[in-house]
Amino acid sequence: MRRALALLTVALLVATGCSSGGGSQVGGDLVAIGAGLQGPSGTTARVYATGVPAVSALAFDDQGRLWAASAAYDDKGDDGIYLVQGGKATKVTAAHTPLGLLWIGDTLFVAQKEAVVTYSGFDGTAFGSATTVLTLPSGVGEVNGLALGADGRIRLGISAPCDSCTPTNALSGTVVSFAPDGTGLQVEASGIRAPVGLAVRPATGALYVTMNQRDDLGASTPGDWLSVVSTGQKWGFPACYGQGGTACQGVPAPVAVLDPHAAVSGVALLTDQLGSSFRDVALVAEWAKGVVLAVHLDPADGHAARVDTFLTGIKSPEPVAAVPGTGAGVVVGDWSSGTIYLVTA
Repeated sequence: MRRALALLTVALLVATGCSSGGGSQVGGDLVAIGAGLQGPSGTTARVYATGVPAVSALAFDDQGRLWAASAAYDDKGDDGIYLVQGGKATKVTAAHTPLGLLWIGDTLFVAQKEAVVTYSGFDGTAFGSATTVLTLPSGVGEVNGLALGADGRIRLGISAPCDSCTPTNALSGTVVSFAPDGTGLQVEASGIRAPVGLAVRPATGALYVTMNQRDDLGASTPGDWLSVVSTGQKWGFPACYGQGGTACQGVPAPVAVLDPHAAVSGVALLTDQLGSSFRDVALVAEWAKGVVLAVHLDPADGHAARVDTFLTGIKSPEPVAAVPGTGAGVVVGDWSSGTIYLVTA
């Protein structure tokens, strides 16, 4: 996501709407659903909370409380982790460019600059302890989303520290896994420009990852991707960007090709949170386009049956995070305004 922030000016210049030819298509049935948003008929939106500056990630704990990360464009020491309750957000601890949150039991895992830090012992006001369980090399790249695999290991996306170079660090441009105590770090898949949002599909255990693509190719710039990532894959960055031919020989195909320059960020895999019409749907936030897309997945193979626009009208608009609620609905965070929306059916 911070690759998107670093390219904010370029992204906004090209973000003139959803593209055709592999990108999203604005659904004709979008209607006003509340809170200034347009969405599918039958859904309702409201402002869940405000006051999280530069909201960058969201996660619910096992008590149903929502937590939010704040990551500004530049790390000036005021990023942090917030507890969201009663429509308000309270900063609980400082952090440095936190872009991924994951609760396992009573422990919060935070992916931040060149590290993963755990927080535990929350007493309603503060955490009792903080432990750095994973330290990554300086300059490795953005440290992005987190997801817990069916095997009990944590997956983490790490961007390449460049737009088109060949990374010198083996951890750059990869999805890695490690045990919750930080041991056993290994590369699961490599050659990914920027694996940002990660989510595990409950029905299959498949790992879905949003991938920001190269932005330096002019008219040949590809759409960003939603992909299923498996162990041992090589995605071909920087030589392969979906153009086919020798450079892409053996490279996996994405689940869906989304908009160019979209800066895709968070992904939420829905089951029954919005009813049967949105079962087997991946909601993908496009930061630079200001929309949330619905990627309708084929129940049989998990690939895209179609892609359409799920939400428009977001206040800033720069959505970065979308997570299923603990009951009904889905929450979506807007980076610039610090607004968190709840969408229900």
